[in-house]
Amino acid sequence: MPLLIVMIGSFMAVLDTSIVNIAIPTMENQLGASPDLGEWVATGYNLALGVVVPTSGWLGDRFGLDRVQNVALLLFVAGSALCGLSSSITMMIAFRIFQAIGGGLLPAVSLTIIYRLVPPAKIGTAMGIYGFGTLFAPAIGPILGGLLVQYSSWRLIYFINVPIGIVGAVLCYRLLPRFARTAGQRFDVAGWVTIGAGLFSLLLALSEGETWHWTSYKVLILLAVGVLSLALFVVVELSSEQPLLDLRIFGKADFAISAVLLALLSNGIFAGQYFIPLFLQQGDGLSAFDTGLTLVPPVFVTMVMVPLSGQLFDRLGARWLAATGILLVSSAAYLMHGLSQDTSRDHVMLWMALQNLGVGLAFIPIQTGSMSRLASSQVSAGSAINNIVQRVSGALGTAALGALLTGYQAQRLVGQGNLIPAISPGFPQLQAIAAQGQAGVLFLYNQVQLRVFGLALGNIFLLIAGLTAIGVLLALLLPERQERSGAVHVVVME
Repeated sequence: MPLLIVMIGSFMAVLDTSIVNIAIPTMENQLGASPDLGEWVATGYNLALGVVVPTSGWLGDRFGLDRVQNVALLLFVAGSALCGLSSSITMMIAFRIFQAIGGGLLPAVSLTIIYRLVPPAKIGTAMGIYGFGTLFAPAIGPILGGLLVQYSSWRLIYFINVPIGIVGAVLCYRLLPRFARTAGQRFDVAGWVTIGAGLFSLLLALSEGETWHWTSYKVLILLAVGVLSLALFVVVELSSEQPLLDLRIFGKADFAISAVLLALLSNGIFAGQYFIPLFLQQGDGLSAFDTGLTLVPPVFVTMVMVPLSGQLFDRLGARWLAATGILLVSSAAYLMHGLSQDTSRDHVMLWMALQNLGVGLAFIPIQTGSMSRLASSQVSAGSAINNIVQRVSGALGTAALGALLTGYQAQRLVGQGNLIPAISPGFPQLQAIAAQGQAGVLFLYNQVQLRVFGLALGNIFLLIAGLTAIGVLLALLLPERQERSGAVHVVVME
């Protein structure tokens, strides 16, 4: 029961990110906002996460994991209600930042609670159940979001969190075990300031780099501040007796490799779940709801594989499950690089199902294998670091891959434009188009743009395929079988 209770908060927090993204264009239209300002509904949330998530370990130790879980859930519910009531895009952005306080803490604290509650011999099965929520949420988000936006109101994507969150908070208060608090735990102000400034600067630079231009002073200064702040954070944490995040756990090779693999997988997940719906809507002209329906069958693959992979981890360890899963993700990305307007929806569903099969097979063993080898005192830091890696790599992937897509499109558009011959008697098809006047020229331009979009998207998926293929080699360095430590996670009841 406690496992299911903490799943509620994590599921809502992860679902919120994917379900909101698909509704942003509708919000912009109804609230009278420009696309540049509308992007801050997602950007503001991601920036706030970079400041909030690093504090999750300290808050859990200082005030008790159960209390932080409950307060974070209530803050998320309050933020959701305020977002649903927003009457302007400025209010929406402000309330999304407030919502991120609870949304950032929930997954990190929930993960720590699971490792404190579950015996090491059953941690794989428990993580499979927990991961069902965290991986199923981003898969079902576009479908649910498309349904609500097309047939109801975008405000429901926020209001739906309120009753579920209230029920979850009541169950959390009544049934979740009471965790002991660590007295005299000093808050590492220097560590929090440096990592907050570093993540904030990097995320802001990458999110706005295309708008502000990558070579502008604002972007270059933000990138420099971000890198230097994170370097200073490492120095501060390694010299502190009570660090905000114990970076010494990266000395464990399994944890360091797993962090890299989680980052690669997060970007692989993002590429499929963001770019494929984008292409189906822009390239094939599907509605948000029809796009969601196309992605329904692959979701069932996730539903089946995630709990199964947790049980397999308990028996086999992480190495071969992770290597096989990442290889499937890489193969799916390679197949997606051939995406075009002529690609059937059946092929798209098959490729997405292959990607989800790989993610479901690899994600839980990688995360569980790294966390279960940590000492009990390092679990909070490991949970926070894993969540930072996933959230930040996903946000950085959004910005970096989006910028690459725009650059590829610009290059391809110039090249394709040069291939269009002059209107002459030797090209009767173009003469027929030109005879239609402005409408014909606009049609030709749109066709060229769609073709260029598909070619640029192919380059993105080819890049993802190459990066994830490297992850296969790293996965082979993980232990073949999980070595069970003698440490026992003890919950001290008050």
